[in-house]
Amino acid sequence: MRWLDAFKPCFGRRAQVVALRRYVQGLLSDSPRKSMDAMLARVTDPGCYQAFQHFITDAPWAAEAVWKRLRAIVPERAGWLILDGTSFPKQGPHSVGVARQYCGALGKVANCQVATTVALWTGVRAYLLGARLYLPEVWLTAAARARARIPTTVRFQEKWRHALTLVRQVRASGITVTGVLADAEFGDVTAFRTALHRWGLAYAVGISSQHTVFRGHPALVPPPSTLRGRPRTRPTLPSGTRPEPVAALVAAARWRTIRWRNRRDTRAWAAQFTALRVTPAHDWRQRRLAPEVWLLAERDRGATPRTKFYFVHLPATASLRQLVRLAHQRWAIEQQYQELKTELGFDHFEGRTFPGWHHHVVLSALAYNFLQAERRRATAWLTFPQIRAIVQEIFTALLFAQRPDYLQRIESLKTVQLRI
Repeated sequence: MRWLDAFKPCFGRRAQVVALRRYVQGLLSDSPRKSMDAMLARVTDPGCYQAFQHFITDAPWAAEAVWKRLRAIVPERAGWLILDGTSFPKQGPHSVGVARQYCGALGKVANCQVATTVALWTGVRAYLLGARLYLPEVWLTAAARARARIPTTVRFQEKWRHALTLVRQVRASGITVTGVLADAEFGDVTAFRTALHRWGLAYAVGISSQHTVFRGHPALVPPPSTLRGRPRTRPTLPSGTRPEPVAALVAAARWRTIRWRNRRDTRAWAAQFTALRVTPAHDWRQRRLAPEVWLLAERDRGATPRTKFYFVHLPATASLRQLVRLAHQRWAIEQQYQELKTELGFDHFEGRTFPGWHHHVVLSALAYNFLQAERRRATAWLTFPQIRAIVQEIFTALLFAQRPDYLQRIESLKTVQLRI
């Protein structure tokens, strides 16, 4: 498979390259559970279980080198980055990074692992380009590091810092980043949005209703003169200018019903929206004004309407429909995780170590991006069973090419007469 040939330099030994093919074939198999036993049972040339397990849990190949190569060969080189915190529910406390924390998969605080991921969204296809496991501080003690084989170079980082690192890595790979999409877990962090502004990136990020903003962009005035003491030098806000909660600001706004349709989705969606130009007020605590952005509010049309809020960094000339269309591009990440988790076992890893988790996740991304590359080449959208059939034919052909004696044995079976 030429897709896997591009990754050979990331693996030091031929045995690792063979194990790579086996593992990816197992991920693309029809096994409902992508545990090592289940995958090995469906591999064309399985080898032994110990070698299969060693490749993931102990072999000294670097997951980051595979990510770097994956970002370099993605066939589509421009689009929006979707940042997301995805969770992996766990029963016991032994898997690396597991803790009682908010689990998006269950919608509540539960025992789980949490990772920050980045996907390139082209408007048609999504490619997974990076993932970083969030480690609560309890996992960074000497005993926990030794148990889970966590390198000493790994330090505690908030998920929004992981997200910025992933954005930097994607941009460094030569991919043209149109902008960034994220939910309120990232959008609520002022430092995260400030970094996106500094890099000149457009964005649409969810925010919580507790945010306060200024209407428009206040024009600062010189400080009042004083007769005594040191003269003031910092400008101040005009008299009567105060920050307002976003919920209060949109309460009296004019709302419009906007309809949209997600790609390949027959259902038409509709909600009420309003948008205002605002300046987030958090930076004013340090007597700085943040850049002006759009405040987009969305209200569903149920009996008890719920309101969602977004900060959208697009030109002041952007239309309401453009703001809505952009804010709702995050649907692609939900579709991606559905295939990654249900078909490719993204969250099925049963090992307990830090290297093992990263090995499994990057190979899941490798398999998923192969799937997307094949769909790009196809004239029609390929379903997962169709992809499996293609992969099975490829690996069977490879097996016969490497073991021509198998074909001879099959040919010899034609002369055998069976009596029933």
